[in-house]
Amino acid sequence: MTERRYQFIEVGTGDHGALRIALNNPARKNAIGPAMVNELLWALADAAEDPAVRSIVLTGKGDAFCAGGDFAQMTGGAAEAELPSKGDYADLLLAMVRSPKPIVARVNGHAMGGGLGLVAASHFAVASRAGKFGTPEINVGLFPMMIMAVLARVVPRRRLMEMMLFGERMDADQAAALGLVSLAVDAEGLDAAVDRIVQTIASKSPITIKLGLEAFAAQDDLALADALPLLRDRLGQALSTDDAREGLMAFLEKRPPRWTGK
Repeated sequence: MTERRYQFIEVGTGDHGALRIALNNPARKNAIGPAMVNELLWALADAAEDPAVRSIVLTGKGDAFCAGGDFAQMTGGAAEAELPSKGDYADLLLAMVRSPKPIVARVNGHAMGGGLGLVAASHFAVASRAGKFGTPEINVGLFPMMIMAVLARVVPRRRLMEMMLFGERMDADQAAALGLVSLAVDAEGLDAAVDRIVQTIASKSPITIKLGLEAFAAQDDLALADALPLLRDRLGQALSTDDAREGLMAFLEKRPPRWTGK
């Protein structure tokens, strides 16, 4: 994978082909601003092109996942960018939702506002019970405009309205009950829970996962009459892969499949 000079994130490899991306601004509770957004877009693009990357684990340095938007940067104090611009926060949410590699949010602490948007845009989210969740923007005269789109995909409508209009915090177990996170665990169990997910992903066919996630993203906003023909075509693509043939043969021969990613 291409090595890049990052200021606001750390990128490293983990077990089971997982690429670990850590938001790295702990002094500001990993508040997210334009420079961090741009670095995340570069890291996700590199991960998508690297066949060695099977999944992406997104977490925060220190005791917070992401406290929300970095108002200092958003009001004119943006740090000088090391990398050419790839887009803004809306582009980041789209890149996450459309990622061909599963993204696992390792929510190690508070996830507020824009940080909560990152959680909602991930394919999986495991949260430590040390963290709190919420959309407090309304308390400072703002509204969670962009994250509303990804939150609406995982949170029931009436509960989302309460979140956005009341600006209250919830704990990890409440977030799990809402479907905002996949699982809530004690802090000491966070890494083991994330590891189980990335290990399971690594045991599956990489080309099947890629085709499946791309198909899921493509049909997500379509009417049923449009989604089904698209998915019929995507099924044909999946059936034409070497891994599909290997998987069916392994099933018939009662043996573990040997994936090639083709």
